[in-house]
Amino acid sequence: MYGAIFGDIIGSRFEFDNGGKTKEFELFTKEDNWTDDSVMTIAIMEALVNAGKDADVETIRKECIKSMQDWGQRYPYAGYGSSFINWVHAKDPKPYNSFGNGSAMRVSAAGWIYDTVERTREVARATAEVSHNHPEGIKGAECTAAVMFLARTGVSKEEIKEYVIREFGYDVSKTVDELRPLHEHIEWCQDSLPKALASFFEGDSYEDVVRNAVSLGGDTDTLAAIAGAMGDAMYGVPIGMIVTGIDYLEEDMKETLDIFRGFLDGEKPDPYRNNKFIKMAAENFSKDRTEDNLYKMLDVLFRRMMEDGEAPVAMVDVNNVLASIDVMGMSKNDTFTLEHGMRLRIDTVQRIEGEIWIPLYTDMEELGKMPTTNLTMNMPIYEILKNGLADDVEGIVINPFGLALQIPKVIMNIIVKRYEELKGVKEDV
Repeated sequence: MYGAIFGDIIGSRFEFDNGGKTKEFELFTKEDNWTDDSVMTIAIMEALVNAGKDADVETIRKECIKSMQDWGQRYPYAGYGSSFINWVHAKDPKPYNSFGNGSAMRVSAAGWIYDTVERTREVARATAEVSHNHPEGIKGAECTAAVMFLARTGVSKEEIKEYVIREFGYDVSKTVDELRPLHEHIEWCQDSLPKALASFFEGDSYEDVVRNAVSLGGDTDTLAAIAGAMGDAMYGVPIGMIVTGIDYLEEDMKETLDIFRGFLDGEKPDPYRNNKFIKMAAENFSKDRTEDNLYKMLDVLFRRMMEDGEAPVAMVDVNNVLASIDVMGMSKNDTFTLEHGMRLRIDTVQRIEGEIWIPLYTDMEELGKMPTTNLTMNMPIYEILKNGLADDVEGIVINPFGLALQIPKVIMNIIVKRYEELKGVKEDV
């Protein structure tokens, strides 16, 4: 799962033939860094986790667009092409018939998750189609993910080579030594895939595969990302390289990698995991109440709203319907019928001065600090903020039994109105 990212980092300093087209170089140096290849690889990891293993193609596309735009806007100066960065910032992003190698460099998550090569290719196609919908762009993504699936399931390199020729028609007859003097900086799938494949087929370890790719020159970070993904599936990344390479990544990137690893191990993803950025930004502002930190906190809150983020809320059974139910006497899978309709409202918190606030709990741990909890449910953060604009409340308070950071209505109103403008939300008549 690290193969594409570490390939990108290692290849980053040699782009545009800065490495002398040799396999003899130091793997990690202070000059190395992640690029757009790593950012988008991580975005696709997040998207496929959020979609779930059995998601339909349309759900996968929607999650890819959402994550790719979020990560692209979070790290806007990672080295994207001009067409793609416009796509990242578009209100309604559409595919633009690209056959650039970006579709292949970001697809590696699809190579790890699924149980058949057919499903792997279907998902890889979906991750490409949202932007790189040219047949060559789609083919590059499918080929990369398919090679990974075959490699990790024990298929030999000779069989993989036959599959690649039969299914994708790439010319894999030339060796790395033969390709090296011919290679130029061309960022097309139809140019990059044969060279990444040659690097993979000739390599005898993950490191050797990456060194092969870097030695070709040109778009070295992307070549090494594509070949490195394949090499990782065949050989795995050495532990020492993981320990070194992981330090190059930002904290949110490491977090997503941990989530992806848990997903592969069968752990159910935490629906509130990205709310931790709200908590972190709020804590940072509470320690240093500068205007800049306030903007950062509000920006994180707004982003979670735009992602359709949810938070846990405590609800009050207004007409006390549940009092008639013997909840303690129930067993697993028991059902019950309510004799009367249940009315629910968000449980508020009240200051000594009598002010009433709507709580925004970032996770179940924070909600669990509440002295008493009646019912809990998930609610879109947007809806929580809307409740905070009610006449009888002062605003919202983030984690009231922990941080207790208050945001008054005058600020929330700006965020909610902007959200409604961008999402096309219509006022109730």
